Amino acid sequence: MAVPDFQSFMLPLLEAVSDGKEYNLSEVVDKLTEQFQLSDEDKKELLPSGRKTRVDDRVGWAQTYLRKAGLLERTGRGKFRITERGLEVLKSNLDRINIKFLRQFPEFVEFQNLSRQNTKLDVETESESLDETPEETLEASYQDLRRNLAQELLDRVTKCSPRFFESLVVDLLVAMGYGGSRKDAGQAVGQSGDGGIDGIIKEDKLGLDVVYIQAKRWEGTVGRPVVQAFAGSLEGQRARKGVLITTSQFSQDAKDYVSRIEKKIVLIDGEQLAQLMIDHGIGVAEVATYTVKKMDLDYFGEE
Repeated sequence: MAVPDFQSFMLPLLEAVSDGKEYNLSEVVDKLTEQFQLSDEDKKELLPSGRKTRVDDRVGWAQTYLRKAGLLERTGRGKFRITERGLEVLKSNLDRINIKFLRQFPEFVEFQNLSRQNTKLDVETESESLDETPEETLEASYQDLRRNLAQELLDRVTKCSPRFFESLVVDLLVAMGYGGSRKDAGQAVGQSGDGGIDGIIKEDKLGLDVVYIQAKRWEGTVGRPVVQAFAGSLEGQRARKGVLITTSQFSQDAKDYVSRIEKKIVLIDGEQLAQLMIDHGIGVAEVATYTVKKMDLDYFGEE
């Protein structure tokens, strides 16, 4: 089954610590993943940032919400336990605890109001069946902005001149650590045109190995024949590594082909090209930076 939303974890979490003992989050996560019979794939599923598993994030936020409502209390560094209020809630034999239920507690309402002072979100209109944690919502919004930006970049790249596209490829490769200096890379890419090869670039600043480049603004899907011809060009140069860049996409047959041959050929399609441009600051400008912080429990070492 998929990882439940964080509200679905609230009641099981409270029940899991109902013995009054101290727990840390990892212990509770282990209990709940077993209770919900989550698969290994579910347990390993990451948030878009790749820094935290989805189940850790959702159980963590369930614990935070229960604590803000006074049903749990912090007892030490990373430790918590159920409170008398939490035990009273369990005596009610509830089927579910959710945000709507927690709003009966003044401490939780105060917590929500403080959280929304800068977002202007109406508490009464918040969905009772909210699936995403605040961190997931933030990451989802970021990914939406990134996807829209990537599409804008790709649209612009497909309209630029071949000469500008070559310069863009050089800028990107240098930003990624290839090619040595910008001057060296600029002299290498766009100068060859020999047998399907548009350029040769250093793999590292010392030039211990080289990578052969083909970069084209194709409109249709790039199939196996194009990729196979590029591989043949590498063979003619006795080269071992190549990068094939397109503004469109590669067919599945082309992808399967490079996975089977001995030579190392990396295929970069238009979507990946745009994402790499964003990652390495090519053709984009920073508008705002948001730093998400968490409490440093090491600072409060006396607890």
